[in-house]
Amino acid sequence: MDGERGESTADISEDVAEVGEADFDHLAGIVTDGVVGAVGGLVGTGALTVGLLIARSLGAFELSSFGTLAELTGFNALLPLTPTAVGFVLFLLTGMVMWPLLFASIGRYLPGERYAVRGLAFGFVLWTGFAPAFYEGYAGLAMVVYLGLTLGAHFAYGFSLGAVFDYLGDRPETLV
Repeated sequence: MDGERGESTADISEDVAEVGEADFDHLAGIVTDGVVGAVGGLVGTGALTVGLLIARSLGAFELSSFGTLAELTGFNALLPLTPTAVGFVLFLLTGMVMWPLLFASIGRYLPGERYAVRGLAFGFVLWTGFAPAFYEGYAGLAMVVYLGLTLGAHFAYGFSLGAVFDYLGDRPETLV
């Protein structure tokens, strides 16, 4: 008997046994969560990329901005590809690994009942860093289109990421 709470070890063991197959404290559960995050990140990054391509077609986004990302990280010197291609690969990997991990860790604290709705707030937060980092001196209508379409694209990223978490999310409240 635990003197402070009055529970026996047997009671606690029964509670743990009820978890059964939904126990995600094992390596398989962690790997599953990683796959869910990567799939969500891929779907979200795909949606974000479509938004950026629409902005590009309207003259409100330059693909060369990805080259700046490659130059800032120094990866363009390591890989014999164009800086734009290297930057886009970095953009894709960040969208599939880093942001889903962050979303998995803080998502339940964001407003909304479902992860898809919480993803909208997450996408907005990401946009506040993206907009100034990828800004190429747009002015007037081009700047309004840039801000509007990149914001919409980040909403699409967050919503898609969260929707995949909702759809594939047979797990307890905390992901990892």
